[in-house]
Amino acid sequence: MIDSHVNLHGDSYADDLDAVLERARGAGVSGMLAICDKWDSREAVLDIARAHPAIWASVGAHPHYAKDHRFLTADDLIGAAADDKIIGIGEAGIDFHYNYSPAEDQIPVFLAHVEAARQTGLPLIIHARNCDVVMEQILQEQQKIGRFSFVLHCYTSGLELAKTGLSLGGYVSFSGIVSFKAAEAVRTVCLETPLDRLLIETDCPYLAPVPLRGRRNEPAFVAHVAAFIAQLRGLSVEALTAQTDENFFRLFTRAKRVETVAETARG
Repeated sequence: MIDSHVNLHGDSYADDLDAVLERARGAGVSGMLAICDKWDSREAVLDIARAHPAIWASVGAHPHYAKDHRFLTADDLIGAAADDKIIGIGEAGIDFHYNYSPAEDQIPVFLAHVEAARQTGLPLIIHARNCDVVMEQILQEQQKIGRFSFVLHCYTSGLELAKTGLSLGGYVSFSGIVSFKAAEAVRTVCLETPLDRLLIETDCPYLAPVPLRGRRNEPAFVAHVAAFIAQLRGLSVEALTAQTDENFFRLFTRAKRVETVAETARG
């Protein structure tokens, strides 16, 4: 199975990344997408992807840090995405929950990512929190300007935003949040998402799924996400992960299938 959103760089796995990747292999993880959160992190993320055949990378800037990337342009992102290991733009988006960056910085930076996705043809990895109406409007307006592919990652927003995203050709990705007791609304969206538009992820090191909630999350735990969604939708785990893998490679067309993460862990 593919973990479509992992955060492997930084301090969380600094001491045991090889062991983390070995456990992922043992859990059946056959690939993962390492996400860039800050412009200054792009080389660290890319270095991890270059070192491991079954890991790909993105390039972008999380909305929390938009104030630090106010002058980031689509051309900057396009240039950084030239490496073949870069298969997506982001994660980028809007977050009005924490508001670590003001809206007047978040929205222009997000639009730069949209343009980069449009010009490169690489999917946009979207973070959207407490911004449903604004995000719907932007997606609708921007698709009229020119088409681009995208995924609404680690979905926690309302059903209407999901429906809008799906109607525009987007995908929806679910993390361990779908298994949380209070996440009934997320489960509703998961049930409403067509199987051919559904992805799974950990968003590790955050948001470990039930029954591991409270621990440091890691890619191996995507197996629990898959098992929960399979049961929710009345499918076998094998059927679900075969479909989510197919969806991943359909969306992230630059990604090339490799044998397993076993090669990754062994270098």
